[in-house]
Amino acid sequence: MLANILKNEAAIHMNIRIIEIFVCIREMILTHKDILLQLKKFEKQVEKNSEDISMIFSALRQLLDLPEKPRKKSVIR
Repeated sequence: MLANILKNEAAIHMNIRIIEIFVCIREMILTHKDILLQLKKFEKQVEKNSEDISMIFSALRQLLDLPEKPRKKSVIR
């Protein structure tokens, strides 16, 4: 619109530059969208791994908390 009103080289170059900036912004948004999707994917993997690790530590705690059976004293002869 600016180029149509002013009809000079500066207005035309400004109009082209504005369009280029909007194209760059659109590309950045799409790139960031891909990054956000990858982050969501990694977040789900970490949550699953976190659950698995919690289960492993729970099992280890149960093993450590088992009461020890009294040992029989061996008689040395």
